[in-house]
Amino acid sequence: MRPLQRLAVAVVAASLAWSSSAWTSSYAIDYPTRPVRIIVGFAAGSSVDLPARLLAQRFTEELGRPFVVENRGGAGGNLAAEAVARGSKDGHTLLLATNAIANAAAMGASYDPVKDFAPIITIATGPQMLVAGPSLNIDNLAQLITLARQHPDRITYAGGTGLTMTGLAGVLLNSMADIKLRHIPYPGSAPGLVDLLAGRVDLLFAPALAVMSHVEKGELKALATTSATRAGVAPDVPTMAEAGVPGYELSLWYGLVGPAGMPREAIDMLSRIANEALKSDDVVKPLRAQGIDPVGGTPEQFARFIERETEKMARMAKLGGLTK
Repeated sequence: MRPLQRLAVAVVAASLAWSSSAWTSSYAIDYPTRPVRIIVGFAAGSSVDLPARLLAQRFTEELGRPFVVENRGGAGGNLAAEAVARGSKDGHTLLLATNAIANAAAMGASYDPVKDFAPIITIATGPQMLVAGPSLNIDNLAQLITLARQHPDRITYAGGTGLTMTGLAGVLLNSMADIKLRHIPYPGSAPGLVDLLAGRVDLLFAPALAVMSHVEKGELKALATTSATRAGVAPDVPTMAEAGVPGYELSLWYGLVGPAGMPREAIDMLSRIANEALKSDDVVKPLRAQGIDPVGGTPEQFARFIERETEKMARMAKLGGLTK
């Protein structure tokens, strides 16, 4: 090889090496440097616990440091959220966030779900379903709306108390469809389901998975799901928007956040790994088995989602007379 050719090859090789080094360094970060805690504000074995443990295992495998799930219940998830919002900014303490942070903001929580957290990824949503019992002779949501307008405040629905998704689902439907269903508060979906089957209430908002067996047996009529897209556990059931209430969306959601000020490189790293995990069967199948639909997306998309949810919960709390 001639001297000029050798020089040219050397220059190109050096240029490529520099480019590769520069690209790597722009994404490289010494993280994590010790075990990372993912704090869950609810009990072990809950629906919130599962996404945390699935991602913790994947992060541990990919990054070579333990990601440990810590269940810290209390105050409807607020104790866990406050611990992360007020904790170290280095990204070694994360939160498996849910609707609870937006709900708490509507009730005057000590943290701001928009300003005090660094969104990483929307993990999944858990759609609710509106089902009609044997006391109503209807087949779809349009018929319910017509009937409710003819008989305001006479049709009852079972839903949770306070700022629960099953309780607020009816508040939102009343507002958006211009009807007046009467809310009968229940401490959980199970007792509401018992009374629905017995004909003591007319409707029920509940997690889709909890009522699907009764729908399949013909004991209940599925009118709509509350999610933006059709539920994986009930692909034949229309969403509220499809069934006649455009813009309706109110689902349980699960996401991963860190404290505000967490290094951007760590956010991007975790987001990339989590997005890949949410496409794999060993993560998707356990989620779907619990009636949870994987989502994914960028930190920016999750940030906008949290903003919308926080604003929505504030409106729902006001409509339901639940503001602090």
